[in-house]
Amino acid sequence: MSTMDTAHVLVEALPYIRRFAGKTVVVKYGGNALAGTSEHDAMALFAEDIVLMHTVGIKPVVVHGGGPQINEMLKRLNIESHFVNGLRVTDADTMSVVQMVLNGSVNPQIVSAINTHGNVAVGLSGEDGRTLQVVQRDPELGFVGEIEKVRPHVVESLLSDGLIPVLSTVGVDKNGQPFNINADTAAGALAEALGAEKIIYLTDIAGLRRDVDDANSLIQKITVQELESLVNDGTVAGGMIPKVESCIQAVRGGVKSAHILDGRIAHVLLLELFTDQGVGTMITGAP
Repeated sequence: MSTMDTAHVLVEALPYIRRFAGKTVVVKYGGNALAGTSEHDAMALFAEDIVLMHTVGIKPVVVHGGGPQINEMLKRLNIESHFVNGLRVTDADTMSVVQMVLNGSVNPQIVSAINTHGNVAVGLSGEDGRTLQVVQRDPELGFVGEIEKVRPHVVESLLSDGLIPVLSTVGVDKNGQPFNINADTAAGALAEALGAEKIIYLTDIAGLRRDVDDANSLIQKITVQELESLVNDGTVAGGMIPKVESCIQAVRGGVKSAHILDGRIAHVLLLELFTDQGVGTMITGAP
């Protein structure tokens, strides 16, 4: 890239930096995106994007999952995994593994990657300060929680101190029992509670398609009403349902827009936030 090309990129980014300065942006970092590709260190590039956002005045909040990492650990321990409508059936042994992987491995890795660029990231769990209070979703699912209440005061306190919260999606019920929470759902609920400008889901797909088998059918922009129609007619199905439902809920709850992006693309956050074209799928409340 020539020096003039670099200048054009910076000029293109300027109005977006102004627009989003001081705004909260929740970024859900999915386990599939976190796994990265062979082409680059996905977590390192993600950390650079988050720090750049922070540096130009945006208030990023990272909410992470860790499905593939949990699957790997369960396999090593010879514990079978079962899913119902995209949700992991979580017995007591599985819940212990979920806590170990999310709180003890994935969360510290993300915090460390961000803090390579400055001591600005702080790791926490939905259990801390009872940030994510839940009730049991369905006895057949075991320790899978449905969010009853979000207490964003811990996250808000960190943001006011100029820090970047990194939240793992282990919640707790009123008796202190830990529960596994779908990370997409948790991110959407937190974004709503924080009054976030945007919620961005980083996953391992380019965005939503009208035809799942046709890469050319990528939906660049869609309203929540149109998206609900795609859910109802079966276009959106399986593991995408919790993600899409959380997008719809967040936007209906006051978040300006939701975005589904391929987290394996280098600097995908910067491409979406600071360029005219953008990438992935954007969900809004109105046309």
